[in-house]
Amino acid sequence: MEQGFIFDLDPVLLHLGSLQLRYYGIIFASMLYIGFLIWRHQMLRAGYRLELAEKFLIWGVIAVLVGSRLGHCLFYEWDRYSQDPISMLYFWHGGLSSHGATIGLVLAMLLFSIKYKLRYLEVLDRMSMPSAVGAAAVRLGNFFNSEIVGRETDVPWAVQFPRYDRMEGLAPVWRHPSQLYEFSMGLAILGILYLVDRKTGREKRPLGLLAALFLVLYFCGRFLVEFVKEYQNQDPGGLTIGQYLSIIPFAAGLLLLAWVLKARIPTNAGAEERIAAVNKPFGGNASAETRPPKSAKAKPSKTSKKKRRR
Repeated sequence: MEQGFIFDLDPVLLHLGSLQLRYYGIIFASMLYIGFLIWRHQMLRAGYRLELAEKFLIWGVIAVLVGSRLGHCLFYEWDRYSQDPISMLYFWHGGLSSHGATIGLVLAMLLFSIKYKLRYLEVLDRMSMPSAVGAAAVRLGNFFNSEIVGRETDVPWAVQFPRYDRMEGLAPVWRHPSQLYEFSMGLAILGILYLVDRKTGREKRPLGLLAALFLVLYFCGRFLVEFVKEYQNQDPGGLTIGQYLSIIPFAAGLLLLAWVLKARIPTNAGAEERIAAVNKPFGGNASAETRPPKSAKAKPSKTSKKKRRR
C-alpha cells in the first residue's frame, strides 16, 4: 500500500524515575478540565452558584474512573477478573470501558440531582456536551496508546500499529484508525449539541433535548464503528459486546427524544423560584461568578446621547 502511515510513537512522553508521563494521562486530564469548564458555563448561565457547579467535579471524576474500570472488568474480561476480583482495583493496569463510564456518570448525576434537589433531565442536558468531549478525548488517548485498533483494511487512510501487533504477536497489517473515527464522531456530536443549544434558545431549549440527542447520536455511531474495530468478545450472532451495550442507551435516547418533542417543556420554566431554592444553602443567588442577564446592562440615557452628539 502506498498510502496510509505507520504509527509507532512511544506512549510515554517523559520518564521521571519510576514515574511516567503518558500522552493518555495528559489527554485525560485535559478532558476533565475542558469538560468542567463547559459544565460550569452551563450551570452559571442558568443562574446556579459556582459552588454547586464545583461540587460535581469530584462526583464526576470518581464516577467516570470507577464506572469505566468496573465496566471493562464486568463486560469484557469477567472470566479473568472473577478469578481475581481484587485486581479490578488496579486502575494502572489499564482497561476502561466507555459504557461503564456512561453508567457511572448517569448514576452519579442521579444521586447529585437528588441530593441538591435538581431536575435530573436538566443535569443530564448540561452534562451532554462535556460527555461528548470525554468520548472524543478517550479515543484520542487510545490512539496514542496504540490500543482499541481497527480491523485490517486497504483503505487509503489505513494505519499500521507496530506496537499493537508486536504485543499480540502478529505480523504488521494496515488497519482502520477506528480510534480516530470515534474521536471525530465525538467532536461532531459536540458541534451538533452546541448548535442545537443555540438554535433552540439556550435556556429556553426543550428540557431533555441535549441528553436525548447525545444518547441517540453517540450510541448509534458507536454501534456502527464497532463493525470496523478489532474483535472484542464477539458472540456467534455476529455482534460485539460493545454493540449489544449500545442498543439500550440508543433506544432510551429515542424514547426520550419522542417525549421531549411532544412535551416541549422549556428548560427555564419556573426557573427563578426553583434555582433560588437550590442556591439557598450556598448563600443565595448573589454570586459574582454568575453572569448577569443581558437585560441587566444599563442602557445609555437620551441625555448622554445628546452629549455625545455635541
